[in-house]
Amino acid sequence: MKKFALVLGASGSIGSAICRELADHGWSLYMQYNHHVDTVQVLSDELIRTYPDQEFMTIHADLTDEFAATTIAQSVFSLKAIVVASGQALYKLVEDTTVEEMNALWKVHVQTPIQLIGLLSSKLRQHQVSYITMIGSIWGEAGGAGETLYSTVKGAIHAFVKAYAQEVSYNGIRVNAVAPGLIDTKMNGHLNDEEMSSLLLDIPLERAGKPEEVAYLVAFLQSGKADYITGQIMRINGGWYI
Repeated sequence: MKKFALVLGASGSIGSAICRELADHGWSLYMQYNHHVDTVQVLSDELIRTYPDQEFMTIHADLTDEFAATTIAQSVFSLKAIVVASGQALYKLVEDTTVEEMNALWKVHVQTPIQLIGLLSSKLRQHQVSYITMIGSIWGEAGGAGETLYSTVKGAIHAFVKAYAQEVSYNGIRVNAVAPGLIDTKMNGHLNDEEMSSLLLDIPLERAGKPEEVAYLVAFLQSGKADYITGQIMRINGGWYI
């Protein structure tokens, strides 16, 4: 039987890498996106060509919309895994952050994904073992000045993972988070060369991570070889935060 995963944020650098890696491991995919329709269409066409025996469907939804979770849930049928790779950055001081920006961050990172997980949990429970993997952040653990609201919502994701893993363990649902450090994505495009060099000096492995390296860890958690792992925040940061 085909195994299906829902990937939120499939058009992002990390989301796209996760889609490719999961497809390579035999997963059929529902791929949610909001912006970058061209990117997700190219990704979908590529996966359909490469893995003709699997299924790949795109779902357009704005996670800040109050009906987003319902819209996505109604498009999903069989489901064994959910990957929450959606997100948006915010580089602002708390005093400069508007209520609208706070609400958007909360909905995209926390509220809508959790609401969606609730709506789809019955489908996950149909399997003896199923998976929820959320992309957290080094800042959800260490906190980042100038990214306080972003750190807050990522910290909320980590807290959710620890609590929900206990709540659904008897259903066979494994719930984990992957917490990247500095990853080479467009999200870090605001850094100039001097700022990037300064960051790399603080990282023991002296480089940024690759989106594919995050995807490898997500795929491992959903491979069947990591089924004794649940409720964990898996760090992937080159030794930047230990």
